[in-house]
Amino acid sequence: MHDTVMARSPLAQMLGLIKLMRPKQWVKNGFVLAPLVFSGAFLDAGAVSHALLAVLLFCVASSATYIINDMHDIERDRRHPKKSKTRPLAAGTVSVPSALILLTGLYAVLVWGWFVAPKVVMVIAAYLVLNLAYTFVLKHQPVVDIFTIAIGFVLRVYAGAMALDVPVSSWMFITTLCLALYLAAVKRRQELSQSGTEGRKVLEKYSVSLVDRYAEMSATGALLFYSMFVMSAKPELVITVPLVLFGLFRYWFVVEALDGGESPTDALLADWQLLLTVVLWVAACGWALWPVQG
Repeated sequence: MHDTVMARSPLAQMLGLIKLMRPKQWVKNGFVLAPLVFSGAFLDAGAVSHALLAVLLFCVASSATYIINDMHDIERDRRHPKKSKTRPLAAGTVSVPSALILLTGLYAVLVWGWFVAPKVVMVIAAYLVLNLAYTFVLKHQPVVDIFTIAIGFVLRVYAGAMALDVPVSSWMFITTLCLALYLAAVKRRQELSQSGTEGRKVLEKYSVSLVDRYAEMSATGALLFYSMFVMSAKPELVITVPLVLFGLFRYWFVVEALDGGESPTDALLADWQLLLTVVLWVAACGWALWPVQG
C-alpha cells in the first residue's frame, strides 16, 4: 500500500488529500446558516460574513473528524468491497503520514478560529469531542450511534446562532434533531439493505424494519415540530410547510425506489427534485422573512 502511495504523482496525492477531507459532505454544514435565515439577518453583510466564517470552520472541523475516522478504520476499510476503493487511506492513494500532516493543518486553522470567533469554536470543540467519542466508542452502540450523528447537526445550528449572537428557538433545535435522526436512520437502513452487516459492526444490532420505524417516527416529528415552530414563532413561513412535506416524501422515494440514501449528500445532489425543493425552500424563507421597509 505504501509503495503505491510513493509511486503516485504529487497531483494524484494532492487530489487524494482533497478527497480525504470529503468536500462533498460539506453540504451538511449548510445547517450552520439556519439561524442566519430565520433571524432575518441575511441582508446584513456583517452577519453574513460571521455566518460564512462559522460554516468554513465547521467544514474544517468535519474534515478533521473524517480523517481521524478513516485512520482508525483503515484496516476494516481495506477489507470492505467499496470503501477499499473509495477511501484514500484504505485505497493507498494517501499515506498515513500525509494524512497526519493534513490533520495538523486543519487543527491549526481551528486554533486560528479561536482568536476570531471563540464562541463558535467552543461549539466546534464540543463537536470534535463528540465525534472522537463516536469514532472510538459510540458508533458501536445501537441507537446511541444514530443520536450522536443527529446531535452533530444540532451543534451546527447552535454554532450558527453563536456566530450571530442570536437566540435559537427550542422548536428549531428539536426540529433539527428529528430531521437528523430521520437522515441517520435512513442511512443505517440503506447500509443494511445494500451491504448487510459488513459495513459496520453496529448493524448487527439493527433490522430494516426497526430502522424504518425510527425513520418514520423521526420524519413525523420533524414535520410536526417544524409546523409548530412556524405557527408559534414565524407564521409568515407557513408557505414553506408543503415544501418540507414534499422534501420528506421525495427523499423517502429516492431511498425506496431509487435505492439512494446511504449518503444523504449524494441523494440530495443526485436528485434534481430534491435539490430544487431545497432551493425553493430557501427562496420562500427569504421572501417571507424579507425585512419590510418603511
